[in-house]
Amino acid sequence: MCFYCKNEKTKNSITTYMVDLKDCIIIIKNVPCEECTQCGEKYISDEVMERIEKIIRQVRSIAGEVFVTDYTKKIA
Repeated sequence: MCFYCKNEKTKNSITTYMVDLKDCIIIIKNVPCEECTQCGEKYISDEVMERIEKIIRQVRSIAGEVFVTDYTKKIA
């Protein structure tokens, strides 16, 4: 059941997960999730979250600062 709208139906989907570690930002694309069919809220399973945490631990030791921008935004 959706935490926000209380809808009982979800569908398989994908999302992008981002974490800010102060000295770097890690973005993980194509993360499997469940998406509420009514409001679009996304839920990540415990199993997938464990894998995300493993990825973050591995990447943290080698990652530099990441800059992410939107193509439509003007950069000074």
